[in-house]
Order: sequence, then C-alpha cells, then structure tokens
Amino acid sequence: MAGRIMAVLGPTNTGKTHFALDRMLGHASGMIGFPLRLLARENYDRIVKLKGAAQVALITGEEKIIPAHPRWFVCTVESMPLDRRVAFLAIDEIQLCADPERGHIFTDRLLHARGLEETVFLGAETIKPLLRRLVPDVAFSTRPRLSSLTYSGAKKLNRLPPRSAVVAFSAAEVYAMAEYVRRQRGGAAVVLGALSPRTRNAQVGLYQAGEVDYIVATDAIGMGLNMDVDHVAFAGLRKFDGRAPRRLDATEIAQIGGRAGRHMNDGTFGTTADVTGIDPDVVEAVENHVFQPLTALSWRNSALRFATTAALLASLERAPEQQGLIRAREADDHLALTILAADDDIKRLTTHPERVKLLWEICQIPDFRKVMADNHTRLLGQIFRHLCGPGRRLPTDWLANHVNRLDRADGEMDTLLARIAHVRTWTYVSHRGDWIADPSHWQERTRAIEDKLSDALHHSLTQRFVDRRTSALVRAMRDDNGLVGAVAKTGEVVVEGQFVGHLDGFNFVADAAEGAAAAKTVLAAAARSLKPEIAGRVARLIAADDTAFAVDDHGRVLWEGQPVARLSPGHTAFAPQLEMLPSDLVEPGQRERLLKRLGLFLAGALAPLFAPLLHPPADLGGPGRGLLHQLAEGLGSLSRAQAEGQITALSDQDRKTLARMDIRFGLESLYAPALLKPAAQRMRALLWSVQSGHPLASLPRGQASLSIGALSRPYLTAIGYRCLGELAVRVDILERVTAQLRGLARAHPHGFMLPPSILSTLAAKPAHVSSALQNLGWRQGETGWLAPRRQKPPAPRPPKTPDSSPFAVLRQHSAAKH
Repeated sequence: MAGRIMAVLGPTNTGKTHFALDRMLGHASGMIGFPLRLLARENYDRIVKLKGAAQVALITGEEKIIPAHPRWFVCTVESMPLDRRVAFLAIDEIQLCADPERGHIFTDRLLHARGLEETVFLGAETIKPLLRRLVPDVAFSTRPRLSSLTYSGAKKLNRLPPRSAVVAFSAAEVYAMAEYVRRQRGGAAVVLGALSPRTRNAQVGLYQAGEVDYIVATDAIGMGLNMDVDHVAFAGLRKFDGRAPRRLDATEIAQIGGRAGRHMNDGTFGTTADVTGIDPDVVEAVENHVFQPLTALSWRNSALRFATTAALLASLERAPEQQGLIRAREADDHLALTILAADDDIKRLTTHPERVKLLWEICQIPDFRKVMADNHTRLLGQIFRHLCGPGRRLPTDWLANHVNRLDRADGEMDTLLARIAHVRTWTYVSHRGDWIADPSHWQERTRAIEDKLSDALHHSLTQRFVDRRTSALVRAMRDDNGLVGAVAKTGEVVVEGQFVGHLDGFNFVADAAEGAAAAKTVLAAAARSLKPEIAGRVARLIAADDTAFAVDDHGRVLWEGQPVARLSPGHTAFAPQLEMLPSDLVEPGQRERLLKRLGLFLAGALAPLFAPLLHPPADLGGPGRGLLHQLAEGLGSLSRAQAEGQITALSDQDRKTLARMDIRFGLESLYAPALLKPAAQRMRALLWSVQSGHPLASLPRGQASLSIGALSRPYLTAIGYRCLGELAVRVDILERVTAQLRGLARAHPHGFMLPPSILSTLAAKPAHVSSALQNLGWRQGETGWLAPRRQKPPAPRPPKTPDSSPFAVLRQHSAAKH
C-alpha cells in the first residue's frame, strides 16, 4: 500500500531537488529517479559524501554501483528497479511526461512507481492539472523561485557580461560561437548533449573554477546542470526536435533561461544580436513563471505481451484509456522491434515468449551513436543472434573486436565523440551479466576506454576553445587589485602566472596571440604589471657605471646587453643624436632622464678617441685649427692633396703642436695613428653609418689592404683607407709603401721591379697592386716602375688688355643702366 504522495512544483532554482534528497535521507530506504545519467551521478556522489559508499547504490543504463546492502538508490528514470520496495520514492522533472520521445517512461513512473511511506514528484507547475486528474490523492506544494529572472534584450557576443551562457541548437553553431568567444574573451567551456558525463563535468568544471567566464552549449544545459550563470543568451529560438525544426515554446525558454541566477542571485536572459527578440508575451510568461498547463502526457502500455513478436507490437500500440494521456510517438526501441520482427532469421528464432522478451530487451539498448536506424538495428540483430546461439552469450572474441578498436584517443573532436558514443553502447551491454562472460571485466574495460576518450575530448575542446592565458589576464584585470607580474633574468615576463612576452631593455615584445583582442589583452596586462619594473629599471640605468653601456654594430645603445636607445644623424658625424627605442612603458619624464644619462655615456665613449680633433689646444693657430677641422670631417684621415693649402700655411709652432698630438704628415695622407686601431676604426665606421644612413658593413680585421668589390668607397675612406682602383689601402700602410717606392725610385731612376716585400705588405693581387700604383701616378716603363712626373705649377696668365672697342663701351653702358 502506497504512503503519502506529494508533488513539489515550481520553476528552476527553487530547491526542489535538495528538498527531495533531504526527505529521502530521512527515511530508512529510498529511491530517486533523475532524467539524466549526469544528474544521477552528481547526486550519488553528494549522498556518498554524507552517508558513505556502503549505503548508496547508483543505477543507470551504463553504470551500476550496488553495494551489498544499500539503503538508498540513485537512478536514471529508465533504470529504476521498481521491483525493490522502498520507503521513499521520488521522480525528478516529472513534467517530462509530456516529452514526445521519453515521456512515456516518466508517465509510467507517475502512474505506477510508489514509495511505501512517501512518494514525491518534482517538476514544473504546467503538469499540475493533469497530476490532479491522474493521481487524485496527490498533495501539492508550490515553491517560489529563490531569485528573479529578467529579460535583458539582445547583446553582441563580444558584449556579453562575464558568467554568461550562450545557447545554440547545433554542434556547428556551438563550435563557431565558442571559437568567436575564444578570440574575443579568452575562451569558453563547451557543453553538448553528445558529451560523456566525464567530459561534460570537466568542461563545466573549467567554467565553475573561473578558468573561463563563458559557456557555449546546446539546450543540454537546460536540465540539471547547476552552474553559477548570471546571464543566458539564446543564439537561436528554433530547434530540431528529431523530426522537424520548430520554435521554442515559453516553457523551454524558461527551463534553459532559468539556468541564470542561482540560489539568491538574480539572473537575466536574452538573445544574441543577430537573433530577433523574444516575443513580449513569452518574456512576460518566463519572468512571472506563468505558462499554459499541459494538455496531455505521453503514454505507452507497460503491460506487454510476449507470446509472439506480433503480440508484443500490438500491445505496444495499444491506445491509452485514461483521459489526459496520448499514445507516445514510436520510440527507438519500438522502431527497432518493428524492423527486426520483419526479418526472416529473427522470425525463425522468436518462436518462444522468452526469445520475444529477449528481443525486446535488446531493442532497448540505446542508440548512443545516433547513426542511421538501419546500422543500429543491424547491430541489435547480431547481438540477438549470438544470444540465441549455443552458448547463450556474446562471443568474447566478437565483443573484444568491437571494444578494442575503440581504444584510441587520437583524432579530431567529432571522431572522439563518435567513439565515446560507440563505447557507451558496449558499457550498457556489459551491465547485462546474463549476456556476456565475465561482465565485471568488460564493465571495467569499457569504463576505462570511455574515461580515456572523455579526457582526450576534454583536452581537445580546451585546446581549441580556451585561451587560458587571455582568460586568466581578463579575469585578473577585472579585479581592482594590481596584477602580479615578474621579469626573469632572461627578460621573460610572466603576469598572473601566464607568459606574456619578453622585456628587452624598456621595450616589451609581446608573445604571439591569436586575434587582435587577445593581443590587446596581453599588451594591456603587461603595461599594468610592468610599471614597478620599469621604474626600477630607470633608476638602475641612471645609477649605472659607464661600463654597463655599449654601442652595437646597428647603432643601438645597449644597457647590460639590452638595447635601450639608438644613434641618429646629428649636425656632424661626431655629434649623433640619441633616441630612445619605442616603448609604451616609459613615461615622458623618465624618457628625458634616460636620454640625459645615455648622452653622458656617449660623450664619454667618444672623447678618448676623438678629443684631439674636437678640442684643439689653445696654442694652435688658425691654419692648424683648420687642418684639424678637415681631419675631423674625414673622421681622422685625409688625403694630403686635399690639405696642401692648409699645410703650407702652418707655422713652426703649429707643426710642433700637431706633432705633439701625434698627427702624422705623410707623403700621401694626413692621419692620426690612434684612430686606425680596431676600437677607433669600429667607432669611425659606426659614426659614418649613422650619419650617412647606410647599414654598417663588415669591419676589416687589421688588413693592410682590401679588395673593394661591393664595399662602399666613402665607407672605406671614413675608416682610414685610400681607395686606389680596385684596392683600398690603409693610410699608414700606404705611407710605408710610398716611402719604399720613393727610395727605390731614387736608387733606380730609370725603373725598378717591385720587391716581394711590397707585395707581401699589401697582401693583394699583383694586378690590384699595379692598378693602385698607377692611381698614385707611378708609371710602368720597359725597365720597370718609374716615379710620378712632377707637375709644374701653371704659369701665371697675363693680365687682360682692356677692350676699348665701341662694342665694349656699349656693353659697359648697357650693364650700368641695368
């Protein structure tokens, strides 16, 4: 005899499930049926924490955990063991009695499942009139929603508030929107009805843990997924119900939108910007939780006849007799039975009620794969034939072949989803201990494969739709607290535990980010977190010794090996300008202080090398100062021919002063030997490169001469070489060679052969040496090389005799008038 029957009705977020569990645990025994395996597992785990694993059983189509003496049973509605009598019994989401696909199962439980002491039905108020008619002795309890639910209109995807759920009605739409949210806001968790509970829990866990602020899902989130959602945005208002597309009704919008707002927190619902708004009447119904009551519940006869397959089909097609019930749409098991019953092989095997009953049990294996009906039915037929064989068991090799080929975690998301669906079928089969040998082994095997595939799918979804770095940075920047950043010795910048790029000097080089929004987030986070580091670096640079600085071959000023500024053309080559390298992190005041300190370094670096040219002694006269100016323009060396006028004008005192400064007056050149040393030569090259705007060529390594080839002649001149034909000769070497040649010319006025010592000194090809000598004016005669001819100074031109012709007078008169 059944005890008290109660219906606890109300919208989402009313605490109905919590109430039922609390009531069940107050009884010596109990059973509760949930609409989803996921919900059953979630609540089983909750009760185990309270009462211990020995007290609780879990029974779903794919999972059975039954201790020796359980007191409470947590099940899916389809899997409830109704032959076990318990003090308390409850059915969750009882309004699903009206569902065209599964409703008949809920209706059967509504009509026939009872607890000895108490029965509770949980659901929406839309079922209340039919409940009162079908279960006359039921008592009603209406529970108000704990928080309000308000319509907020349409919003663009990139303007959705944090803690939002976006609901679409196909996997393709879910993927597309999750990809968009990833690019704009750092990522989203993804929930599809086809996900395994393990994958779904892992994705929801990402959201609940705050690793992402958005979840993109199908209407699978509308039932039982308890999440901290503040806003639900519908990306569509039509869905495919298994037969045809149709518009969502108000109760469905309320069920899905009701996920927003948990416990005492209010929620909002709306649409995405590309969806026409929700009808005002529907909005009012959802906000006030007032809906049209259900007019009929799905029903299918549960008193089945197994005499023959024809008798079974006839009993399934029996019409309901009670008012308020309608015959259910043909479910998958009914369709499979219809197909198999027409198969001649199956007909020959179903000659006994036990065989007919077995066939019906096999037809109830769920089509998790959602493949074509023929494929699923073909598999069911194979299972039936094996179970009708001599062993009355599925062949172990056949079963292993089907299961083992699913044990692969490679492939794309859709491939993993398909494998999970396949293995769920075999998990269901493995829980039929009378169908297979060693069911415990196969239960463990299929469960391990499903877990492996589920983890791989979760990883794949996360890799594709979650940019953990951007998501973490967006969350951190939303808080008022300062961002936690750190810079490694190598320059790597980490903000809130996320690598965001490198800091080279004062220039932040962001790590590559997918999409403009993600890149902007990385830069913004770095800018906020690096302010203290930049201030510290500015202070350290200003206080640094000159040894901490250097100038590289690209004209950049380095501080502790990192580029911070660059040289740019100035008034002269010896006075280059300093520019800080671009950085959004350095403030204007800091920039001025940095440039001042770097200017002091640069002046200190140039002074020891070029001070004699830039700061003439006080006792040097005008011609000497003019000569030094010409040398400075040549960066330390000068052709004697260019300075002959200044040299002639030098006084004896000027010559002594210049000699004291180690300015050499050679036969071909004027130069300062100190400026031909490698360090000075490098600086000369660098200054020329900066002033001319040409890239710095490779520096010679002390060579006496160079083959010019593609090298710039002005560059070679600037670093102390004299360009002669195809050969550039360093000016000090040129003086040595010229002195030797003059000596040979005096000793052999009618010609001489070049000694090997000169070729060795120049270390150049003989043809290039010959060309260079000819450029200097040396001539090659029949008896050898001859000294250059001395050029006589041009004779003074006689003064012009004044033109006194009439034409000249006229010209002068005309010029005067003008």
